[in-house]
Amino acid sequence: MSTHPLECPARETQGRVGRRLAWRFALPLAIVAGMIMTTGAVSASPLQSSKAPTQPGSAAAAVSICPDASSSLFGPNVCVFNPSMSQAAIQADLDRIATLQVPQSAQFSTNRYAIFFEPGIYGSAANPLVFQVGFYTQVAGLGLMPQDTVVNGMIEVFANECATRTRNGVTSYWCNSTTNFWRSLSNLQLNVMQQWDHEQPFTPAFPGPGGPWCGNSEEAWSVSQAAPLRRLLVNGSIVFQDYCSGANDDASGGFIADSQINGDLNFYGQQQYYTRDSEIGGANGCPNGLWNMVYSGVVGAPAPVFSGTCQQNTVVERTPVSEEQPFLYKDSTGWHVFVPAVRHNSVGTSWGSGTPAGSSLPLSSFFIASPSNSASDMTSALAKGKNLILTPGIYALDDAITAPHPDAVILGLGFATLVPQNGDAALKVVSNKGVKLAGFMVDAGPVNSDVLVSVGTPGQSTGSATNPDLVSDVFFRIGGATLGKATVSLQVNADNAILDDVWAWRADHGTGVGWTSNTADTGLVVTGDNVTATGLFVEHYQKNEVIWSGQGGNVVFFQNELPYDPPTQADWMASPTQKGYPALLVTPNVKTFSGTGMGSYVVFIQTTATIYDDMAFQAPQTPGVQFNNLLGVWISGSGGLNSIINGVGGPVTSTNPGTVIPVDLAHYPLP
Repeated sequence: MSTHPLECPARETQGRVGRRLAWRFALPLAIVAGMIMTTGAVSASPLQSSKAPTQPGSAAAAVSICPDASSSLFGPNVCVFNPSMSQAAIQADLDRIATLQVPQSAQFSTNRYAIFFEPGIYGSAANPLVFQVGFYTQVAGLGLMPQDTVVNGMIEVFANECATRTRNGVTSYWCNSTTNFWRSLSNLQLNVMQQWDHEQPFTPAFPGPGGPWCGNSEEAWSVSQAAPLRRLLVNGSIVFQDYCSGANDDASGGFIADSQINGDLNFYGQQQYYTRDSEIGGANGCPNGLWNMVYSGVVGAPAPVFSGTCQQNTVVERTPVSEEQPFLYKDSTGWHVFVPAVRHNSVGTSWGSGTPAGSSLPLSSFFIASPSNSASDMTSALAKGKNLILTPGIYALDDAITAPHPDAVILGLGFATLVPQNGDAALKVVSNKGVKLAGFMVDAGPVNSDVLVSVGTPGQSTGSATNPDLVSDVFFRIGGATLGKATVSLQVNADNAILDDVWAWRADHGTGVGWTSNTADTGLVVTGDNVTATGLFVEHYQKNEVIWSGQGGNVVFFQNELPYDPPTQADWMASPTQKGYPALLVTPNVKTFSGTGMGSYVVFIQTTATIYDDMAFQAPQTPGVQFNNLLGVWISGSGGLNSIINGVGGPVTSTNPGTVIPVDLAHYPLP
């Protein structure tokens, strides 16, 4: 995902980015302006320089970023706050992390942070706790239930690339949230409130729609991929598009699960969003979101509509199968990890009626790894029956981490990142049953890996429908941070596995980016039967971006951008007679498959050639293979999609129907 314009009108409201940065961070205006303006992103400050690691695998900080809340268990990049701490000390630590991680210059930084709040109350109506969440930052409560940890204030993300832009003869301020990746918020109660101190001058260079002030009473979470909201109780509304630029903020999210939001989800110009197993007050947008808003098992979901305009709501009454990710919690007896149980045909949150079904594991059952540990250290611990926690940092792996046993939990903190160095996989899960992977990233390394992560072993005993393998908030990256190559990012061989919020991204910007540089064929290969994907994002791979050959597969929400950069049509051919590659290929052997709320976008902006893709989706035409609410969108470039699926639907080009207007296919096969 990169920067591209949306033409859908957003509701005019009061935004809030510039002012809050100034008074909440108490930063010099020159630094704040640098955070806001694209041309002036913050460079490495003395603090930033001293905290950045010098090489992959090194500790992210020799001294804790939060000295009053540092964790002896999880290392210097994990902050554990408790209600007995002064709010001033907490605010100072949070602002220190935000100063490093919020600016656009941190997009490919090697810093990683986890911020935890022990059960209790933080902030008040008179003195709310307000802070921003930047790149590679996890924020979570440490209660067994979300309401155990209460924050009175705001925990926010704003657009962070803003500049003057002239379009159609009109000059305006334009902002971009399409690269607001790799951050999360979970497991707490947020009472949305803001206390403005007083009206003080700010830079007139960024006035926003409401004049020189940008203020709003809604929680802001203006993000794109890999920025999940999970297990939240929010008293108030959330806005998912920054308003300081009026109708000109671009955003491409996103994922919400297991949350109760006693207000509205104000999506406005968000390109797509998936909301699962939640309870919401309502949804507003353009008028209800842009291209592909999907709700499954959501109480309060808007009415379903699939109209080819700025209102595209796919509503699934119940989520067929889901499992929430494991999470850390702390009580009077110490630290634990809770592993939620699988749910079938679920509606609403897992915790709304009390403590959800699942099991608690003592922290003593985990090997707590840091980037100084080798792959063999972690494999040895897993072989001895230990679970694994990956503390924040970059793990340069000289071999694959192997999980040989069922029921292992591998939990990342603070977007811990695995990077294979020698062409091996980063992680191999041998068992087909009960292994839980959650909360980490995998970067391709400099030597091509055949597969970055494999789950399950073909030919072994089938997986368990009551105790499936789970891949949750696991994010793959080919290039961008460093040069990387991998043929396949994720391969799922286990039956009944669940993929919940997976983003596989062949980078379209950053370091080591180019058609022959960050090479990658396919983001996801599924060979297991009865595999479910709830929230699947796969972008820019060079061949079939997803290959699905297992029976009984089910995908609820799929987002894709085709590769930006095929040099010529001849470089991008599935066969001598088939132009391009489908975003998702269901192989000819498959008899049963379901896909719902699935979009593929044309963005051929890094090539001068005219490029066509014969079909966005390809599947056998058989009664058991069903699709509902497919769409294509032409964003830019010469060429486009010749059809939506198997020659049906479309075309999707600059002339049919034009810029950023979805072309829909409600059902396939056609009635």
